[in-house]
Amino acid sequence: MEIYSVLRDYGYVLIFLIVGAVFALGPLVISHFVAPRSFGPTRDEIYECGIPTFGSAWIQVAVIYYLFALIFLAFDVDVIFLFPVLLAFGKGYVWRDFIEILLFIGILSLVIIYAWCKGVFEWKRKPENR
Repeated sequence: MEIYSVLRDYGYVLIFLIVGAVFALGPLVISHFVAPRSFGPTRDEIYECGIPTFGSAWIQVAVIYYLFALIFLAFDVDVIFLFPVLLAFGKGYVWRDFIEILLFIGILSLVIIYAWCKGVFEWKRKPENR
């Protein structure tokens, strides 16, 4: 009798996996049958937001762009860290939590000041050579 209970539990897992596969593969199969097809030279053209392209897509992006993106990502992750800490705030260790948050925000503030002094937030454009 115990084996039927175990098999039933595995059956639920199998049904869950099948439903998940249908939800994952279903839109791909439906779009294969429903999506319009196009043939000819226009199919090989680059299409970007409905605007005809001009010039080369290979441009050099300044390193400052990547620094700016990394700083944004770091602060975004740090803010995500603050949510669980703030939700647990006041559940027993009020002063310890307050000092921990204050220290965390203080270190973030020092990072912002350091980046500002290094000129990361100044977006300088290079003159284009035409």
